[in-house]
Amino acid sequence: MRSSKALAIRANVPLAPLGTLGVGGSARWFFRAERAEDVAAARQWCEEQNIPWFVLGGGSNVVVADSGFDGLVLHIAITGQSTTTEGDDSLVTAGAGESWDALVESLVQDGLAGVECLSGIPGTVGGTPVQNVGAYGQEVSNTIEKLTVYDCADHVVRSLSVSECRFAYRMSRFKAEDADRFVVCDVTFRLRPGPPTATYADVAGYLHRAGVSSPTVSIVRDAVLNIRRSKGMVVDAHDPDSRSVGSFFMNPVVSEADRERVAMLAGDRPPCFIMDDGRVKIPAAWLIEQSGFRKGHSDGAVGISAKHPLALINRGEATAADVLRLAAAVKRGVGERFGVWLRPEPIFVGFHANPDVEFLTKGA
Repeated sequence: MRSSKALAIRANVPLAPLGTLGVGGSARWFFRAERAEDVAAARQWCEEQNIPWFVLGGGSNVVVADSGFDGLVLHIAITGQSTTTEGDDSLVTAGAGESWDALVESLVQDGLAGVECLSGIPGTVGGTPVQNVGAYGQEVSNTIEKLTVYDCADHVVRSLSVSECRFAYRMSRFKAEDADRFVVCDVTFRLRPGPPTATYADVAGYLHRAGVSSPTVSIVRDAVLNIRRSKGMVVDAHDPDSRSVGSFFMNPVVSEADRERVAMLAGDRPPCFIMDDGRVKIPAAWLIEQSGFRKGHSDGAVGISAKHPLALINRGEATAADVLRLAAAVKRGVGERFGVWLRPEPIFVGFHANPDVEFLTKGA
């Protein structure tokens, strides 16, 4: 293992430029890990110094406190990609620091199906299993074979099978009971050539309007990118609506009785997706708009994207406190209108006893 004494640790590194939202203060200490051994050495250093750490990937799903993070920010920069075959299956292993969308693009170019609907999602490969990233009818857990992780409890690099990850809707053990235990170093995906997933309403409608009846994975990727771009959900320096963490809130999953109650209160039946267990997933975007928060809503330096009500954007020089204020107002408005309490998607870093964070992360 690399000696913790040899680490090139930097001090007082600004974090706002490393996140897609562009808010937050500095890391007291900062280190880029380019190998799994670097992760182990950084963990040892933190334990020797008795300071906390936070593991940062692509910065697309975090809100950093204005005071920054008083510990070590470990920036995962493990790269590399390799492929082996088992019959018709391709086992593709990618470093946790690889660009997620670049990986998807390469897989689609090889004609492999299973992740084409996850095109355009910002961030790195290592962040996708933590959140169990999903969009347009696919979840990353559907193609994951195994992970290589650093286990902070046992101080070893080990492999986890997909079943050991305990995936659920936008959830995994890495975000729940083991939120601070594992650091993802690489991910192996099992994919094979085949038809794309084109059943989600937005994608199916786009293809129908384009006159495409037999889409390929490449055509579906292009469709998803165009749909996401129209909603400001593709990071673009020239698009102010993309200065966000993407979807700030998860789509709530409720009972059929709750859906009927929401419909009665709204005077209109909400769009929905029936889950395997009989519960109903309602679009958070619909609930937000029905609660009076329209696209383009402005609140000083922050606002709601003009393209999509789920994206809370930094309109320029915003602070983390500004973002939390607006997010709390949106959650409160939906909860008071419909009795449905939205859960945030991003991780909150560096906050201590912050009432808005506590409100956002609790059930109601």
